[in-house]
Amino acid sequence: MIFLERLKKAAARLEEIEHLLSDPSAQKDQTTYQKLVKELSGLRPIVEAFREYSKVNREAEEIGRSAEDKDADADMKALYKEEKQMLETRRKGLVGELERLLLKGSDPNANRDVIVEIRAGTGGDEAALFGADLFRMYSKYAESHGLKVEIMSSSLTGMGGVKEIAFGVSGKDAYSAFKYESGIHRVQRVPQTESNGRIHTSAVTVAVLLEADETDVEIDPKDLRIDVFRASGAGGQHVNKTESAVRITHFPTGVVVSCQDERSQHKNKAKAMRVLRARIFEAQRQAHHDKKARERKEQVGSGDRSGKIRTYNFPDQRVTDHRIGLTLHSLDDILNGYLDEVVQALEQDERARKLTDAA
Repeated sequence: MIFLERLKKAAARLEEIEHLLSDPSAQKDQTTYQKLVKELSGLRPIVEAFREYSKVNREAEEIGRSAEDKDADADMKALYKEEKQMLETRRKGLVGELERLLLKGSDPNANRDVIVEIRAGTGGDEAALFGADLFRMYSKYAESHGLKVEIMSSSLTGMGGVKEIAFGVSGKDAYSAFKYESGIHRVQRVPQTESNGRIHTSAVTVAVLLEADETDVEIDPKDLRIDVFRASGAGGQHVNKTESAVRITHFPTGVVVSCQDERSQHKNKAKAMRVLRARIFEAQRQAHHDKKARERKEQVGSGDRSGKIRTYNFPDQRVTDHRIGLTLHSLDDILNGYLDEVVQALEQDERARKLTDAA
């Protein structure tokens, strides 16, 4: 395997961390302790799969030698051959699993929570309606993976569309589940607002931001302007009577975030700060990404969200991911949250590229 040395280093590092954590004084520095625990949890499945691979590899070699034994009769040789084929199948499966785990392990953000922002683009009301479809799709997809969805802010239309919505996704591997969704999503269908059957093309932009905390982004309170105002939209009489909505402006970057979905001004402010940190952190990451890309004179990974990434064609029940040329005729299933086939194909493509680079 081309990544054998990485696996050996992972196994050695796991033993080193276990030794460090067994020291009674390890918990004195809680920051270091928690980092080690987190690193250990990421390494353990990789090392366990590697140990299983090594075991299967040894067994396959032993069976191979037995099959070549001149003293073995024909029936035994047939059994050896059958068992060796089973071990070879198991070994290939473990190689694929190790590639997947190494790809995930090489991404320090794999287990982080995210904030997803959906914005209606070209297409007016139809784009907003499709934005609502995407939000439902992502909500169901998150639920199927045991992830929690929390609406941070939203701006809706009277027809049930979404002009803009930001929602947090938290839980195990949240970023891994959503990392490929940043970009322009295009829809081709007869709008609900049309009666003459013409197919329109509309677009919605999706941004997936890493949830950031104070250690990721340092924000000086003096750089903020916080305005409060009365919330608008659905919500009953309360909406027009209290100044619960919050708008935060960050002067150094010009980033402006508004939240009004909660009845509490304090809760809206807390959510707005989370979105603000995520946007600033993403801007910093994108600047770093662009700098690295210029240095390599190529754009890599899934960081570029400027182009069209996926088309949802209703007349043909077709979904096409343009980054990898994948086309599936299961649009209804995908919009109902069954995104796994698309995400797995994107993961396989990324894994193949990274393994090629490592070769």
